[in-house]
Amino acid sequence: MIEERLAGGNESGAVRVGDTVRRPAGPWTRSVHALLRHLEAVGFDGAPRPRGFDEHGREVLTFLPGDTVGTARPWPAWVHSDEAPYNAAWADGRLVGFFDWDLAAPVTREWDMAFTAFGWVPLHARHVVAEEGFAAFADRPRRLRLFLETYRWDGRLDDFVAIVRERVSASVEGIRRNAAAGDPAYQRMIERGNDADLATAVAELADFPAV
Repeated sequence: MIEERLAGGNESGAVRVGDTVRRPAGPWTRSVHALLRHLEAVGFDGAPRPRGFDEHGREVLTFLPGDTVGTARPWPAWVHSDEAPYNAAWADGRLVGFFDWDLAAPVTREWDMAFTAFGWVPLHARHVVAEEGFAAFADRPRRLRLFLETYRWDGRLDDFVAIVRERVSASVEGIRRNAAAGDPAYQRMIERGNDADLATAVAELADFPAV
């Protein structure tokens, strides 16, 4: 059985085996598989299919063929087009599907949209998105409005940005709380400065759309 290490991800250690992806399982994995089985049952074809666990206890998912951002910096230009969201697989200009479902959980529509917009607009800290190849900061209000119109959210722009700041602040708190509790994955995130980068984004968004 030939294993091919897949690029990208923070802690997953994902490998490709034939038409499947194998990754270490976590406490959340069975719940995520239940969600993915539901998506499969209702005919949504934009997500990997869960296929149980292998002999090493790793989760097994179907492989989504296509181009992804991987570990390259800066990211490919298509990632920052109006049509190309992050954490997705693309082939010949066509969206194949979405991956990275580990944090899927019941939340409000606004809470879910907030973190999605944070990654896709993008609204992360300027130094972070600059390393990823995004420099059109003056275009971010238009991109955010396009995102909100697409998802039919008709509230005020500054109200939504406030929700984004609240959502990202909660992520910072979660990273630090889990790291303090001894979780090695979150401790490595602290070492890499992920929490500090998110906190910087929260501070910068206080002046949006000026930033």
